[in-house]
Formats: sequence, structure tokens, C-alpha cells
Amino acid sequence: MPKLKTHKGTAKVLKVRPGGTIKIGKPGSRHNTGKKNTAQNRSARKGSLLTKADYNRLKEIIK
Repeated sequence: MPKLKTHKGTAKVLKVRPGGTIKIGKPGSRHNTGKKNTAQNRSARKGSLLTKADYNRLKEIIK
């Protein structure tokens, strides 16, 4: 069975932390932030962790 290549678009968005958890930015923070309320913009600055379900779905392409 041939190896799968790493999906470079996904690899640029995710960051593996030393403990093994994966950090990912929150969506909705790139553009049109003037329309969104301040609390939404502020919470989007902080990243979030990839859930176990998402990790299981993406683990083949993020190696």
C-alpha cells in the first residue's frame, strides 16, 4: 500500500503541541470582522484544540 502524502493546506493550519494535542485557530476571524460583535472577535483570537473526533477523521492526512 503506498504512503499518503501530508495534506499541506491542513498542515499549515494545525500545530502539534509538545503534549501531543493539536492547536487550531477558530474560524470566522479572517475577514468581515467589523460586522461581528467584539466578543466574537476576541474569542476568535484565542485558538482551540482539535477534538478527538476531528483528530480521528484527519489523522491520515496530517502525518
